[in-house]
Amino acid sequence: MRVPIRHLAGHLLWSRHGTVWAVYRVHDAPDEAGLSSENVQGSYVTDQVRDELLSRVTQLVRSLVVTQSPRLFGLCAQVDAGEVALRMLDGVELPLDDRGHPWVDCVDGALNLLDGQEMHRRTLWLAVPLASQSSRMARSAALSAVGSELSALLGLRQVPVSRAEVSSYRQQAARIEAEIGGGTPLRPATPAEIVWMVQHALHRGLAEPLLGQAESSRTYGSRLVSGRLASPSYADLGLARIHEGGQERDSPDRADDPASEGEAGIQGRRRRKRAVLSALRRRWLQVECEDGIGYQAHLALAECPPAVNADSADVLAQLELLDFPVDFVVDLQLVPADKARQQIQRKKNELVDQADQYDARPTGMPHTLTQAAGDLSEMDARLSQTSVEVEVQSITALCVWGPTPHVCDARARALGAALAGADYRAVRPAGLQESLFEFGLPGSLRGSLLREFVQHQLSEDWAASGALTRSEVGDPTGILLGIDLEVGTTRPVLVNIADAPQKNASASVGIVGDLGAGKSVFQKLLTAGVVDRGGRAIVIDRTPVREWAHFARAAAAGRHQIIDASAAELSIDPLRLIGGATGAHYALSYLTLQLGVGPMTVSGAVLHNAVERALTRAEPSMHHVLGALREMAADRKGSRRDTAASLADLLGIVASNELARMVFDSTLPTARLDDARADMVVVTTAGLTLPPKEAFARPEALQQQPLEALIGRAMLYLIAAVARQTAFEDPGRFCAIVMDECYWLTSSAEGTALVHEVLHDGRKHGAGLIAGAHDEKELGPDRGLMAYRAVARTASRERAGRALEFIGQDSKSDDMLRLVTTGLAPVGQRGREGEILLCGPRMNTGRVKVIIPPVARIAQAISTRPGDLGSLSASPPSGTLDPPMEVPDVSGAQTPAGSGAPAAHGARSTAAASRGHR
Repeated sequence: MRVPIRHLAGHLLWSRHGTVWAVYRVHDAPDEAGLSSENVQGSYVTDQVRDELLSRVTQLVRSLVVTQSPRLFGLCAQVDAGEVALRMLDGVELPLDDRGHPWVDCVDGALNLLDGQEMHRRTLWLAVPLASQSSRMARSAALSAVGSELSALLGLRQVPVSRAEVSSYRQQAARIEAEIGGGTPLRPATPAEIVWMVQHALHRGLAEPLLGQAESSRTYGSRLVSGRLASPSYADLGLARIHEGGQERDSPDRADDPASEGEAGIQGRRRRKRAVLSALRRRWLQVECEDGIGYQAHLALAECPPAVNADSADVLAQLELLDFPVDFVVDLQLVPADKARQQIQRKKNELVDQADQYDARPTGMPHTLTQAAGDLSEMDARLSQTSVEVEVQSITALCVWGPTPHVCDARARALGAALAGADYRAVRPAGLQESLFEFGLPGSLRGSLLREFVQHQLSEDWAASGALTRSEVGDPTGILLGIDLEVGTTRPVLVNIADAPQKNASASVGIVGDLGAGKSVFQKLLTAGVVDRGGRAIVIDRTPVREWAHFARAAAAGRHQIIDASAAELSIDPLRLIGGATGAHYALSYLTLQLGVGPMTVSGAVLHNAVERALTRAEPSMHHVLGALREMAADRKGSRRDTAASLADLLGIVASNELARMVFDSTLPTARLDDARADMVVVTTAGLTLPPKEAFARPEALQQQPLEALIGRAMLYLIAAVARQTAFEDPGRFCAIVMDECYWLTSSAEGTALVHEVLHDGRKHGAGLIAGAHDEKELGPDRGLMAYRAVARTASRERAGRALEFIGQDSKSDDMLRLVTTGLAPVGQRGREGEILLCGPRMNTGRVKVIIPPVARIAQAISTRPGDLGSLSASPPSGTLDPPMEVPDVSGAQTPAGSGAPAAHGARSTAAASRGHR
């Protein structure tokens, strides 16, 4: 095989056919350098975003009219489990001896989980042919093509390219970039990436070179030497044998064919011989290279439906839902509006002549002529609306592959059946498999035999096909949260909330859903990931079973600290725990709240003096504040003495209560929140009660609440203050404040204030909130500031509507409401647990299945089902994936009800219809 590449100068490709191409990587939103970060939309977008996406693609297509015949490549880059592991390790500082690092266990678990899975990521490339600027350059290009062929036959070096020619094509590419780069962001491809496109085509069905390595490589580029372009050899890229249909003796399926084993005698041998010799039964391409033998099947789109519903128009985007990867290549011939109208007029005249001929027949004129005339009239009318409209004459080729001919053939049949369900006809032409293969290589020409597959559409209709649509959920790096359910193959979803402040985004997370929908598992996975990657977490656990304390002991053994409000084994006395002026501030605020006095009253002044006296002691504590009040009651005269005595009596009642021991008992050891062994601090509030929400609006009703409720309210303030102080004290180390079932906190002013402060100021201090609730209202009034939002199963349509609005989706959509109420983790269906809708800071929303990693210390204590919290020795609910697919279920293509097309929840076009006809 000969590759079509002669020279590569940056993103410019000189082909052996004499043409020069500019190759670009299509990005949805590149970073500042435009080299690495690819921010894309999710699978679920609003109508406004869909309109914007369609408008951008339509603008790109119309601007490409300045080129001759651009070509779009949609390639599925193979993803290795090792790549995912490196992305998980990104940003984590590992010691030299990393065997004992907790995050290494999680990465190893992810490797074991993903090993053997078929994974890919969709990449989009645009190749634009560059025209010769002068007749001399045109002659030079023709001679270069002839010289290239002769050089290959005679073993000579490739025809050189002059500096002037390189400069001319670079200037032309720059002008084209200025004209077409406004709508859809593009960046020039690197020589290594262009070479990867060839390597990918040759290694389909095998372990292919990774795109990630090509993205960072600086190889394969040409250099100007002595005024001429000097290029490395690309001959090794073509070291492959391509055989259409393959050799039967090379097929590993022949010996396993039950039909062949059951045949005997002369007739059986004759039938087998006919099957071996029949090329019509072997419509695939066998590609043999040094890495092995792969099998590819190429299909051409032969017919598009005359009209397609907007929900199913993005047929190329819906290819992601199949159980196997599919590459596509689209060659575009763009015809301006005036020229297209002339062609339509000629077709109308031909239809009139045909109608006259049919009038002479007894059968009359067929209805297809009337329909064709109507389609032409509609296209003519739409072309007349604007002069910038163009007609797109496209040739679309699709490719599937597999390690064996049987797998490859089954996938090709499944793809054809899925397209047929949407009224698209794709054919697998025998004898053209090699031509379609070369058609998918950068720098190749379009074969003349492929012209019969040309489809005619207007720019907006072609844009609705979803060729430039890519969806992605989560972040580029971080914690392996789960698997993207909007992709038929395995696509890991990573989340990195600790890195959000570095990207100028909030690190706060909110999840809403019904009981048992998976909220706690979601929060625990994020919390364990933050701690294992080097961050900290402070958890406020209100559950009577103390599930978070149970989880911390298992997941962060030796790196946790449990502060139990009812057991009172550790002290959170602010004068002992924080100390100094900050500790005195929190102590005074706690006392005024607990005793119900104003800070600017006589009682507040007495409390202030008592705290100041306690600070002068050798070991300041809240116990000394009570002693100072009693001393003031004995020493002072007048109203201050009476006030001090009254406050001492009231505070003595509080201090004698068991619930307040961890504040007033000076014999308890102090919690060490700055200790390295306290990466995960869990404060259990079981036993603490709060006044009802209605009582906060009526001071007289608040004073009548039971002592336990008043102590609980003041303790909650103190816990919130300690959490805030600890989370904000070291901006260089990320800290997550976790509030599961946070309705208990946000129902009080103190808890709402903590949520408010973390959401507003957490990003600046490297902190974030991880909150779970049954209703999005329970997340507090500032829930809109949360960058990460998730929705689990919510049976109530009213609450489901609010949850959809919370993640930026249409709360009135029946499809979305049905998905949230019944489609996410249906009750009682094994294997469907953990399904959520996840929205990240990039507003990329997708459906994700949360996976519990196969790490014993996490899996054994993460579940909250009754009985799972009873013993750490219970069998852990490990996360598993389906085994790697060998043979796809041809009859099981994913199709929506009533259409048979690939089902998609993804971003679809908003065009009313997509027109296409031969």
